[in-house]
Amino acid sequence: MADAILGHSGDDYAEGLGNLLPTGAAWDRDPNGALGLLISALGQVWGDVDTQALGLLQIETDPRFTLQLLGDWERAFGLPDPCIPVVQTLPERRAALVQKMTLHGGQSRAFFIGIAAALGYAITITEYVPFQFGLSSFGGSHGRFNPPNFRFVWSVSISGQRLTRFQFGASSFGRDPFLDIRRAEDLECILQRLKPAHSMLFFSYGAAAPTIIQQRFSFGASEFGRDPLLRLIDA
Repeated sequence: MADAILGHSGDDYAEGLGNLLPTGAAWDRDPNGALGLLISALGQVWGDVDTQALGLLQIETDPRFTLQLLGDWERAFGLPDPCIPVVQTLPERRAALVQKMTLHGGQSRAFFIGIAAALGYAITITEYVPFQFGLSSFGGSHGRFNPPNFRFVWSVSISGQRLTRFQFGASSFGRDPFLDIRRAEDLECILQRLKPAHSMLFFSYGAAAPTIIQQRFSFGASEFGRDPLLRLIDA
């Protein structure tokens, strides 16, 4: 129904109150008289209440446009996210709320790329495979002596760092810089929380390599049967 929600103005309420008055000479119907002005003032009060209620029904019930009830929506869905260290604008808070409400979860590349895009980051994902005799080729992309547990390692390359600019009303002179360049702490925190529990996730920025230290088998220092051909250590 197109008119499922119908609002009423102060004049509508004043007219309704006037129609409820008793009849008789003592009840002056002149709109400019003392009684008429009182009825008009009371009608305006109820008209304002009606407008506020209509706004709650039409706007505040939609998380994409809510303003007065945004804080209540956020408390209901566990927001703001503790992984977000910076003060968010109203559109960013609404976007985070809608994302939290509609997030279904997933483990595909598209899922994690979409999470990053919602935060304003462009990422690429690299998955690794262990070396397998008969399947891997020396000198090729799978030619390294990757250990078996390398199948659980993946890395995210982030194009650039997070730029937080000074915001009037949200930042303070003398305390906040005009431009703060930081790592994508929010993205790293969220992806570490959403990644498969058995996997190891590393991050790199720009064209830099993932922050992984590789310790290879060293003849004379390593022992066959005890030391792997390649060990990965988080830097």
